[in-house]
Amino acid sequence: MKQNVGGIDRVLRIVAGIGLIALAVTGVFAPWGWIGVVPLATGAVGFCPFYPLLGVSTCPNTRA
Repeated sequence: MKQNVGGIDRVLRIVAGIGLIALAVTGVFAPWGWIGVVPLATGAVGFCPFYPLLGVSTCPNTRA
C-alpha cells in the first residue's frame, strides 16, 4: 500500500472526518455522521483505495 494522499488532502480529510463524527456524537447529523470514520481513516493512514482506481495521487513523491 503506497501512500497516495498528500499533506493538504490528509489534513482536510482528518478535519472533515472529525467534524462529521462530532456532529454524529452530538446528534445533529446522526447516524450519517459516522461516515466521517472513512475520511478520518484514509487521512490518518495516507492511503485512499479509490485513488488508484481513478489514477489519482495527491502525494508529491508518488504517482498512481
